[in-house]
Amino acid sequence: MNIPPTPPLLHHLRRRLAFAGPRDRGSMSVFFAVVTVAILMVMGLLVDGGAALNADNRATSLAQEAARTAGQQLDPAQAIEGTAITIDPEAARSAAQNYLADNNVNGTVTITDGGRTLTVEVHDTYRTLFGALVGRSTLNVTGTATAHLQNQPGGS
Repeated sequence: MNIPPTPPLLHHLRRRLAFAGPRDRGSMSVFFAVVTVAILMVMGLLVDGGAALNADNRATSLAQEAARTAGQQLDPAQAIEGTAITIDPEAARSAAQNYLADNNVNGTVTITDGGRTLTVEVHDTYRTLFGALVGRSTLNVTGTATAHLQNQPGGS
């Protein structure tokens, strides 16, 4: 047996629905807005921070490879005579700079210790995705690597 609702109840429900509808339409809570902005900021830190760490690792890897490349540029006259194991400074500097240019980065090459130690420093820039929203559109990253020539006693 179905009992139909009484007219006063229907009247009350209609009045309540009509009253609640327009009042809530189009409103957004301040809490939701603040939380949304906070979540976007955290996402920005995660995305840009992670990518900046990757860019820093890439700069260090490029510096290491450039140092290895430069370290292979031995001074042939001294190596053949067996008087010393040193690098040819100009060839080493040129090899490192060419390696960095091939990878679209800038850097400096420093040769010390009489041509037995060389240091490569790479300078690169990461363009941020979210940082541009707060005025930080780029981040500078630097990678450094040092190669030291060594020889074994006995010449082998």
